[in-house]
Amino acid sequence: MRLIINGEAQIVEATTLSQLLTALEYEGEWLATAVNGELVHSEERGDHILTDDDRIEILTPMQGG
Repeated sequence: MRLIINGEAQIVEATTLSQLLTALEYEGEWLATAVNGELVHSEERGDHILTDDDRIEILTPMQGG
């Protein structure tokens, strides 16, 4: 499936947002996710079905001063 992930087109073998995060090795990390501009809460990621050309944003917290 073709997805736009943080602005980059990628081909992935995931059907849910949870599967995508696991494939991209984000599993277990603190992060925020949005699909096509809509926030997807962590408890909904396993049920959120992805489709071709979805725009995924994955945000992780930054540390620093």
